[in-house]
Amino acid sequence: MNRSNSDKPLTLALSKGRIFEETLPLLKAAGITVTEDPETSRKLILPTSSPGLQLIIVRASDVPTYVQYGAADFGIAGKDVLDEHAAVESSGLYQPIDLKIAQCRLCVAVREGFDYHSAVHQGARLRVATKYVQATREHFGRKGVYIDLIKLYGSMELAPLVGLADAIVDLVSTGNTLQANHLTPVEHIADISARLIVNQAAFKTRTQALRPLLNSFAKASNTKIPNP
Repeated sequence: MNRSNSDKPLTLALSKGRIFEETLPLLKAAGITVTEDPETSRKLILPTSSPGLQLIIVRASDVPTYVQYGAADFGIAGKDVLDEHAAVESSGLYQPIDLKIAQCRLCVAVREGFDYHSAVHQGARLRVATKYVQATREHFGRKGVYIDLIKLYGSMELAPLVGLADAIVDLVSTGNTLQANHLTPVEHIADISARLIVNQAAFKTRTQALRPLLNSFAKASNTKIPNP
């Protein structure tokens, strides 16, 4: 016999790493602990101390997709990921809470000694390596600068050092990785933090189950939940 939708546990989509680690105190504030560590477990569906909640572990860039299509009821993703997702998908995701975790900055960076401010002017052309295509296009478009985009998924700092690109657009937290690779941030594009996102259908049909968790997350992040 199939269980009714109300009987199924809620599913929260998370990615490994910083967002997962900084979500744990939020769950703890709601009285929930995760019973397995995704860094050591081979499981992609993790149980919690609450029978009403399970976690799925996916790539950060896939979190909005799992929530959008209802495979997860809600999830946590960085604003950088959400903005890129929204550029290619009419997602209809409800984003009620800025959790104020996994905070960093989206920046333009260049190798030390590169005269960025002379190179960037109306009508100029640059080669820029990034995985944040939409944000990069918009940023340089506002400046009237033409760019040749080179999409990379990792080791972004290498691109200016070997002549692949003039600049990179990437997330910067402490800046230590840039400094170690003789790069310097030259322009701030946006402040980034992790947001709680909810499948709109789930928010309407599973409000009673979701609301206590949303309220707990909002209280922990000192955020008021807006109306959808």
